[in-house]
Amino acid sequence: MLTTLRALRPSLRAAQPLRAAQPLRAFTSSTPRANQVAVREAINMAIDEEMGRDEKVFIMGEEVAQYQGAYKVTKGLHAKYGDKRVIDTPITVMGFTGLCIGAAYKNLKPIVEFMTFNFSMQAIDQVVNSAAKQYYMSAGDVAVPIVFRGPNGAAAGVAAQHSQCFAAWYASVPGLKVVAPYSSEDCYGLMKAAIRDPNPVVVLEHELLYGTEFPLPQSMVDDDFVVDIGKAKTEREGTDVTIVTFSRAVGIALEAAEEAAKEGISVEVINLRTIRPLDRDAVIASVKKTNRLITLEEGWPQHGVGAEIGAMIMETEAFDYLDAPLVRLTGADVPMPYAAELEKAALPRSHNVVNAIKEITFRGAVRAA
Repeated sequence: MLTTLRALRPSLRAAQPLRAAQPLRAFTSSTPRANQVAVREAINMAIDEEMGRDEKVFIMGEEVAQYQGAYKVTKGLHAKYGDKRVIDTPITVMGFTGLCIGAAYKNLKPIVEFMTFNFSMQAIDQVVNSAAKQYYMSAGDVAVPIVFRGPNGAAAGVAAQHSQCFAAWYASVPGLKVVAPYSSEDCYGLMKAAIRDPNPVVVLEHELLYGTEFPLPQSMVDDDFVVDIGKAKTEREGTDVTIVTFSRAVGIALEAAEEAAKEGISVEVINLRTIRPLDRDAVIASVKKTNRLITLEEGWPQHGVGAEIGAMIMETEAFDYLDAPLVRLTGADVPMPYAAELEKAALPRSHNVVNAIKEITFRGAVRAA
């Protein structure tokens, strides 16, 4: 099996200055410019539409109102809906999270903004014990229609305590639904679905994608488009290798797939969109088609999302279709370094994925022969 450190070695040899201001290229060249919408705008649109649709929806968090959000996701909402529905809070994350969960017990529909999911650790008792378990512990009498949202994953230059992925953390909790959008379409459709869901939903956005533009056709907005929670999306069809990934890493997988195509390797890219519940059928069907699997994520390797997918493949009929061992590409198994060169080396990059594609294709071809 190709280990995480082996996959990351090339980045240690060929490190270049970090350029965090440059977002991943969106694969939208065939889409008219008029349809391009930044990720933060897509999230804003979804929240705005749901607040207009249902007066029970409100949003609360640090600087969401007068400052219009730390990342300007809530821009314009305070002016439109007032301070009873767009509510600034003190820096008391556990306090305002618990307040919103109590409101959800009473049939309101709160949206909690964590300035970053790193800060959600201050409120994890509320999220896990007060929100996720309430429906079960009340024997179905008390639903908790609440959304926890904010930036997740590796940021840039903010070091170990502010640059980590919580997908595996929250996806391990029964009672939570966990989504991790990539594109503006994902963000728009999943945010609307999350707000309408009667269960607590964790929405893991990505700070480095907020300014990236993707296509969001006006027809989707006009038709009240919603992405089904629990359904993955095939971002690119392929026949030789499957890459299963989510959030910002989808863009890295697509870049690698383009490079691999130049050498005649056909790569299928599955954007999970939802981490809990996983779209098992989509992953298994793709593995049966390509016979090779790479999982890609920014989080740590141990107990990660890729580890769960690997276990799923081992426990199902998909295992018999593999022509090569599963490859997991993850962040390095260390706290995120502060130094720019080390930070870059600690995360999977496009050339790491290309190397993995070549290795798994070669090994698979030898085994099949």
